[in-house]
Amino acid sequence: MPVKVRNAIILALAFYVVWTAATFFLEGRIQTLLRPEAVFDRLVYVVVANLAIGIVGALLMLRFVISSGGVNQEHTGFGRRSPSIPWMAMGAALGLGLYFIQGAPSTNPMVILNAYAQVFVVSVAEVLVCWALVGGVLKGVFGGSRWVAAAGAAVVASLLFGVYHFAHSPPFDTIGMVVLLTVVGLATSAFFFASRDVYATIAFHNFLGVYGVVQALAAADKLGGYAVPQVPLLATAIFSLLILVAADALIVRRLQLPQAGALR
Repeated sequence: MPVKVRNAIILALAFYVVWTAATFFLEGRIQTLLRPEAVFDRLVYVVVANLAIGIVGALLMLRFVISSGGVNQEHTGFGRRSPSIPWMAMGAALGLGLYFIQGAPSTNPMVILNAYAQVFVVSVAEVLVCWALVGGVLKGVFGGSRWVAAAGAAVVASLLFGVYHFAHSPPFDTIGMVVLLTVVGLATSAFFFASRDVYATIAFHNFLGVYGVVQALAAADKLGGYAVPQVPLLATAIFSLLILVAADALIVRRLQLPQAGALR
């Protein structure tokens, strides 16, 4: 294995550990999401663990491993075909379809939109770290055919996605939930390596979290509050999307490097 590839693997996994540790200290350790009154703690968690580390930090790390030749940019979901409007539409449609197939605790469009906005910033960080960074690096490492390489990277990325939830508040830190979310991660992996588009994957992956949010709201009899626009949630989602697009343009797209021919 070339040194630059080995270094890229080490850096990607180290970054995953840092991101997971930040999630634990700012969310799971003090159970931020279980305390409705902890507005400041939730804000710190969103800004530091997700916006700063999970989005901007992950894109900076992607720039470094791409420019050093440790990963093929196409494997990260930020290739020439991304963002792809058809794949983004397919991701949103598939995600919404799965939401309804699971039972759709609410069919109110505003409830679904608010829930989508609530989980969006975390979903962006999850896709960037687990799939664009770690999955992208590992795609060029596994031997065999292109499909074998994708399958190997998919399994590892999905496992890391599941394990990362041990850093969250209950019930996400239970073994059963981690196993379930690892399976959910396999669905995201399949879509990511098929589309090779990080934006489309975010659109798909975020819907996988919407069902859990709406189900929890229904169980707590709080769906009524989400039937009207939740401005803070919508504003946070829009802001995180703008950060993603801007950071992508300034950090990754400026590379304009030829693809690493030695990497699959």
